[in-house]
Amino acid sequence: MFEFLRPLWRNRHFIPAAIGGEFKSRVARSKIGTLWFVLQPLAMATIYALVLSEVLGAKLGGIEQAGAYSVYLLAGITAWSLFTEILTRCINMFLEYSNVLKKISFPKVYLPIVVLGGALINNGLLFLTVAVIIALYGFFPSFAWISLILPMTVSIMLAFGVGVVLGVMNIFTRDIAQVMTVVTNLWFWLTPIVYTDDQAGSSVGRLLVFNPMTPVVKFYHDVIVYRVTPDYISLLYPACLGLALMLLSGFVFWRASPEIVDAL
Repeated sequence: MFEFLRPLWRNRHFIPAAIGGEFKSRVARSKIGTLWFVLQPLAMATIYALVLSEVLGAKLGGIEQAGAYSVYLLAGITAWSLFTEILTRCINMFLEYSNVLKKISFPKVYLPIVVLGGALINNGLLFLTVAVIIALYGFFPSFAWISLILPMTVSIMLAFGVGVVLGVMNIFTRDIAQVMTVVTNLWFWLTPIVYTDDQAGSSVGRLLVFNPMTPVVKFYHDVIVYRVTPDYISLLYPACLGLALMLLSGFVFWRASPEIVDAL
């Protein structure tokens, strides 16, 4: 099952070169380059902050510090953007690289790794920008932020587990990407990003318990906004689910790999 992983070591220099090439090509195609990956989530957070805090009067309970709700939004959107970028890119990666796959023979397992590298670069730039913005509100970075590596890893596992399986399905059923656009929008609102657990209704609150991204986003909120010790145990559920999905995606990828190029 894992035979396709062996070429990774033999061609290990290809991966950083591919990630760098993709990053440069994206920058070259746009006048403001990679800033789009930072501006889009920041613009979304700004709109929500203005509408919900200024118009609807939404506040963050337990914290009287000015700008707390805006920081809450930024922390949640930073966590969510990493998950959704990897998920979306994985769903479309085989179609996106179809010309390359048809012309050049290389291990297809490179594609998810290139997707991960690009997503980490984009999310890293967003994270640095968010860190500067929230510092202006008085929420300064601390050593506790290092622990955010844990929820980041969990969200990567979940995104890959779901994204690779759906990416393979998307080769044969092209409606998958469109359906998942709707699903991820719904998923966003079923994750405590723009509201807290206390503000969620009883029906939504029950769904939050089963949402694997809930503890991931709450971990970000605890570390960045509330500045309390996060609930490490809460990550067990999404981590186990992510591991199971990763194994499933590896199996699906392995079985479908010989037919991918012919189906494109």
